[in-house]
Amino acid sequence: MKLLRVGTAGSERPALLDAEGTLRDLSGIVPDIDGALLADAAALGRIRSAAEAGELPALDAAGLRVGPPLARIGKVVCIGLNYHDHARETGAEPPAEPVIFFKAADTVIGPNDTVLVPRKSVKTDWEVELAVVIGRTARYLESHEEALAHVAGYAVAHDVSEREFQLERSGTWDKGKNCETFNPLGPWLVTTDEVPDPQNLALKLWVNGELKQNGTTAEQIFPVAEVVRYVSQFMTLYPGDVINTGTPAGVALGAPEPKPFLRAGDVVELEIEGLGRQRQELKDA
Repeated sequence: MKLLRVGTAGSERPALLDAEGTLRDLSGIVPDIDGALLADAAALGRIRSAAEAGELPALDAAGLRVGPPLARIGKVVCIGLNYHDHARETGAEPPAEPVIFFKAADTVIGPNDTVLVPRKSVKTDWEVELAVVIGRTARYLESHEEALAHVAGYAVAHDVSEREFQLERSGTWDKGKNCETFNPLGPWLVTTDEVPDPQNLALKLWVNGELKQNGTTAEQIFPVAEVVRYVSQFMTLYPGDVINTGTPAGVALGAPEPKPFLRAGDVVELEIEGLGRQRQELKDA
């Protein structure tokens, strides 16, 4: 299933995109798409049954904003330097263990919402990423099979980053990762039955129409199953938590000088195979 949330910010309603591309209203069946829903197999079954029976009313998608596909996110866990090609382009040694940092849940916006370039920013960068959405409480998972069984679905994430804040201002990476609007998510939360192999997905990103990133999750140093298993050794993952699993090569940081960092007026578009497409215009904060 392709689950999403539509409407003005803060007032989104749950919806489903059916196999024919028609937007369907879920508000008569479930109150929202959140961790509680993802952990409720019976509620998900009701959605699936209603969709298959053709019982869901259609929504007019014209002019309708698409919000983040998940409400009330608990935490956004991020994995750094998780692609072989990205490590090579930045001159970094591939890590022996996953690099973990966090984004605050309030950085999450809709897939087509405006991204704000922070004040005094000179190195705002782009990163297309596969987001993993947790569907069952996970702690101390032992195997890759067990880890994947705790995943509810996948989505497109844009891990916008300010590299000077992140790398040149001392301390942790978090200063360059938690600026307002720095985590567009969606358009859809695609359930795992529609993503048979998360290690075989193409990721692409364009800036002002120019292809910058053209990668595949096959390049991940730590695959999705290992990321979920590993993270569960250090923290409890709850339904509705999100893990951003890293970005492939092609970011501005890895480009020759002068590096083409983002500015107000730029347009970024990104997509992951089967998970949908995003588009953001940048403005100054």
